This record gives sequence, C-alpha cells and structure tokens, in this order.
Amino acid sequence: MIGLLGFVGLWALGRWRGWGQWWLVAAALWWALLMGLSLPYLSSLPIARLLGATFEGWLVFGLLAAVVLAYRFGLRLLHRRKPVEAPPPAPAATFREAELDRYARHIILREIGGPGQKRLKAAKVLVVGAGGLGSPVLLYLAAAGVGTIGVIDHDVVEGSNLQRQVIHTDGRIGMPKVFSAEAAMRALNPFIEVRPYHRRLTAETAALVGEYDLVLDGTDDFDTRYLVNRACVAAGVPLISGAITQWEGQVSLFDPARGAPCYACVFPVKPAAGLAPTCAEAGVAAPLPGIIGSLMAMEAVKWVTGAGETLAGRMLIHDALYMETRMIGVKKQADCPVCGGAH
Repeated sequence: MIGLLGFVGLWALGRWRGWGQWWLVAAALWWALLMGLSLPYLSSLPIARLLGATFEGWLVFGLLAAVVLAYRFGLRLLHRRKPVEAPPPAPAATFREAELDRYARHIILREIGGPGQKRLKAAKVLVVGAGGLGSPVLLYLAAAGVGTIGVIDHDVVEGSNLQRQVIHTDGRIGMPKVFSAEAAMRALNPFIEVRPYHRRLTAETAALVGEYDLVLDGTDDFDTRYLVNRACVAAGVPLISGAITQWEGQVSLFDPARGAPCYACVFPVKPAAGLAPTCAEAGVAAPLPGIIGSLMAMEAVKWVTGAGETLAGRMLIHDALYMETRMIGVKKQADCPVCGGAH
C-alpha cells in the first residue's frame, strides 16, 4: 500500500511544484526502487514488507503502466499527424503597397501566405466585450488585418480598468469602451473597418451576430455568455469563448454546425452565485487577460485562414500561477437544449 501511495505522492508533488512530465521520471525511479527491494533475497526485510506487493506484482504494475503511457504517446503522435483539411479558395482581394509591407510576416508564413491574408481581409469578426479579454483580441485582430471588426460593449472606461484593459488609456476615462477601442484600432491599422456598437447585448441586439463570420466572446458574466452562444447556434456562426479569473483562464471554439459542441453542451448549468466570481469580485492578475486574449485572437486567425488545428472539440486551460497548461476534450451533448447535439 505504501508503495502505491508513493506514486500518488509524487504526482501531487509534481503538480504542486510544477514538474510537468518530469514527475514520470521520479515515478520510474520509485518503481525501480520498489522492484529492487522486492527481489526474493530482500523480500524478508522489514522495509520490503512495509512497501507491500511482490516482485512479480511490481513487474506487472510497471508493464501495465508502460502500456498505458505508450498508448497515450501513440494517440498524441497520430493526433499531430492528422491531415488538415484544405482551406477554401481565397477571396478576390487586392492590397496596397503599404498593406503588403505591413502583412509581410504573415505572407511569408507557409500556413497563411497571400491567400490566408486575403481571407483575413475579407473576414467579418464580432468581438463581444471591450474589456480585459477584448483588449488584446481587438488589438491583434486589427494588427493581423481582419477586414471588418465589430465590437459591442455598453460600458465606459474607468480607472480601475487600466490595470489590465490595455486597449484603453488614462486620457479616455469616461469614454464608451467601444469608441476608445475604435480609436486604438484605427491608430494601429488604418486599413480596416471598425464597427462600434455602444449598447448592451440583448436578445434583440444579438441578431447582429448573423452579420459576421466569427464571434469572440470575452465577457465576464454567464448570462451574456449563454446569450451569445444561443445567437451563434441560431445563426450557424462559430464562437471562440474565453474566460478568466484570478490566475486561471480557458479558451475553446464552439461550433455545433460543424460537429463541435456549443457552450451549453460543456456548461449546461449556470454556476450558483459565488462559485464563479467575476474579476471585479475575485481579482485578476494583470497579464492574464493578455495571455488568454492572445490565444483567442490566435484561434481566430487560424480559423479564418485555415492554418493548423483549432480548439474545436477541445478546451485549453491555463494556470498562470504555476505556469501550467493542459488540454481537455469536450463533446456535443445529444440532449443539449441549445444545439441538440446538431451536426
């Protein structure tokens, strides 16, 4: 029993100290020690009896663990080699000389190139929320050359926002966030169209989701998240959703029209009051919205250009306090009240 508890202890210590996969090395050394102490000529020692199991038992345990690890490694290898579907033909678009210079680092990327940059220019992306997550999302979408960017937010810039909402400035305190964001985006890239919507997203105003190719939600209240999800499902528009609190954040792409789950498939029930506090209630580390928001923008660029593999069907969870990132699979639910597990 103590021998097995040693593996549990090493795993917990690895999580606490942020060892990553190095805890497996420690576990292998522990297993080798158990094997040595359980050899027949040592099995009568008190410490061998204390650790439990026999030489044959630990050998079988090690072989089973090796099979499981080899299986996981094989799955990851196959996953990485999975062929990526060819993106649709690039739309007809022309670039000015200044734009070609601006987007040169994109154009020389094999996965984006000229066709991908044309898709970015032709894309229409709506960002819900111009706060902590919306700030890096909007700046990077503008910098990347997304042709039309809509931003909806009913709030105004406050001094307490500036610790993390880097798209706004001290001189724009009191200005509606959408107009503050518009000024920053136009200053960064004059070749894009910005559509600011200074209003709250409601069941009535959510209809504008249908005017866009992709939606990114960076709001911090569950009512709005569920509303955005319903609007995206109804319009058949994919949704990139991000969330943060204190030191941790998560990102996923919800797209039931193309086989992925919707937000309600993964979070069917709104958390009880107090279980998922907002940033204003629980606090948030200043760079965390930049990390998660940048991941959201990266997913948007990949989705528009067809580069790589998106987070559809997966959720990325980042713990900034211990600098750990993990990936979990998420699935459609056939009984989902929003998408009904639709394909």
